[in-house]
Amino acid sequence: MKVYVNYNDNRWHKYKIDFVKIANAAALAVAPEAEVSITLTNDEEIHKLNKQYRHIDKPTNVLSFELGDDILLGDIYISLDTVVKESKQENISVQDHTAHMIVHGMLHLQGYDHIKESDAVIMEYKETKILEKMNIKNPYVDKSAVCRDFSCCPGSKFLSFFKCIKIKQNGLSQYIFMALLGGMAALGFAPTHFWWLTVIGFACAYKLVIRDTNRPSVFKAFLRVFPFSAVYAVAMFWWVVNSIYVVPELAEQFAIWTIPALLGIGLLGGIIFAIPFVVIMRICTFPPCRAILFASTWTFILWLREWFLTGFPWNPIANILMPYPILANSMALWGALGTTFVIMGIIAIIVELFGDYKNKYSWTVLVIFLLLGIAGGYYGYKNIKCSQNNENISQTIRIVQPARSAVQKASHSREEAIRNATENVRGLIDLAKNSGNPDLIVFPETSYPFVVMNNDDMPIAEALDNNIIIGATSYSEGRLYNSMLVAAPNGRIQKIYSKSHLVPFGEYRPFGDIIPTPGQLSKGAGAEIINVDINGRLFTFAPAICYEIIFSDSLIPDDEMPDAIINITNDTWFGDTPGTYQHLDMVRRYAIESGVPIVRANYSGVSAFIASDGTILSEIPVGTPGYMDGVVYGDHMTVYREIGRDGWMFIILLFACFGIIPIYMLQKRK
Repeated sequence: MKVYVNYNDNRWHKYKIDFVKIANAAALAVAPEAEVSITLTNDEEIHKLNKQYRHIDKPTNVLSFELGDDILLGDIYISLDTVVKESKQENISVQDHTAHMIVHGMLHLQGYDHIKESDAVIMEYKETKILEKMNIKNPYVDKSAVCRDFSCCPGSKFLSFFKCIKIKQNGLSQYIFMALLGGMAALGFAPTHFWWLTVIGFACAYKLVIRDTNRPSVFKAFLRVFPFSAVYAVAMFWWVVNSIYVVPELAEQFAIWTIPALLGIGLLGGIIFAIPFVVIMRICTFPPCRAILFASTWTFILWLREWFLTGFPWNPIANILMPYPILANSMALWGALGTTFVIMGIIAIIVELFGDYKNKYSWTVLVIFLLLGIAGGYYGYKNIKCSQNNENISQTIRIVQPARSAVQKASHSREEAIRNATENVRGLIDLAKNSGNPDLIVFPETSYPFVVMNNDDMPIAEALDNNIIIGATSYSEGRLYNSMLVAAPNGRIQKIYSKSHLVPFGEYRPFGDIIPTPGQLSKGAGAEIINVDINGRLFTFAPAICYEIIFSDSLIPDDEMPDAIINITNDTWFGDTPGTYQHLDMVRRYAIESGVPIVRANYSGVSAFIASDGTILSEIPVGTPGYMDGVVYGDHMTVYREIGRDGWMFIILLFACFGIIPIYMLQKRK
């Protein structure tokens, strides 16, 4: 901080006082480029100022003139005559009393006051702590008083309690607290949906990283926030390693990778989720600009997660709104990207206002983010109405959920493999044959236990005498694919769609044979629309296998309007862990963003009919074998799908630039 010292009374020169050092010691949360002016005067001049601006016709020790700006803090006037007189009365040195006046004036410039008793308690506590660091005794007690525990001060119990739990800057307690906040922030997602813990976790972490106004090095900045981001990542994604233990044979081979996998999740997630915090620590200290920068950087990182290492955009912050349909449906306007931007912006700017509630630019930014939130909520309400349009009800669709365990599907010999496969097919047919007359039957991912080639028939369709969609492994030109098969009632396979977004370490080896992987599949051609002729009526759908559906704007080709998205998946690997329920929320998010209902067939649950507003119309729980019939309707175009994921990212970055630059320029001009 820059300190300008003006000597209006030359008598001040004989007191060797380091005004710059004292003022900087009292700069609690100000930008390094901030400026303050200290004018050293006498009773005559300060008397005039006190009468003109405070209407008090007498001299005083110190006057502060706050400008309400984070860079130009204001002016401090100190009268030597009054300071010398008070020093003699209180039996303290002129230097110590002057230091107290500078600290007192600096706190006024930072928004502290002592008009109310509660405010006075806080301000006096701040003063005593700053003075204590300069080895100056508490000015509010007698010389003989013992006040290290603040027992002599107003609000002593309150201050003593918070002194005990003080989190030291860059101390061990800060790292432990940051780790706890990271775990807390992960609880806003399914299945707990404690959204308020996510908000508190991010708000507290944000507050802890901005309280030091000095710009740390990149390494120190990462170190400061790494406990939060690493624990946040592990708390969200630990369930991935559950897949190792589903089949005993796999567990025997891959269990050794459990700890390295968790450490890898923590390390990679710790770096990725720390980036927005590091950016604001290194680049920006002006509160309103810092809040916008944090929100836009977090959103940009979410966008990058669609691509980085094949992509894994799991649990955007927008998903904490799932329990609240109108708010969640704001994703039909902004998408998960824009909704995340609004949420993180509101969290950040509220924290900034707690630090400086007088900053008018911060209030402006808060109003803007709130208006964006209101606009999203209004569009969300309209989107819900659109999804209820049932003029074009589709044919009756049956979802079959086998819920056979991975152990039941596994085999140890060729004979046993054939026996298990035959039994699985029989079980699928028995489940699908239940009462009712569906037009289309959908089976989950990998539910057909035999490898299929292009010219094969599908015996299950023939046995059921019905149109079916089923997951199986297909073989073509020497390559294996994870595929969705569409078969007619006569058993003829009409279409094979192959998964294009494969799971690294699960379906292919990203690093060759360095890390062993259960399968080595090839990827399909990508998004397409499939047409099925059912009794002379066309049913169109966009296929999605497993986690392909978590990638925004990836399933429906431009200008297409399918009746539904059919998502076949197998969450058996993750059992009854949070991952299963979070996967369901990712599917619901896609329905909202695209305005298209989704038929979800899951091998072990949760299977569901999902409306185009993300509402779960019906479902089969985890681990429950069964079937259910339903229809889909209400497909419509959303603003988000018209603009697209990349279009919205460009708009958000433009918005951030046009928000940050004018505010920063106005602040600098002042």
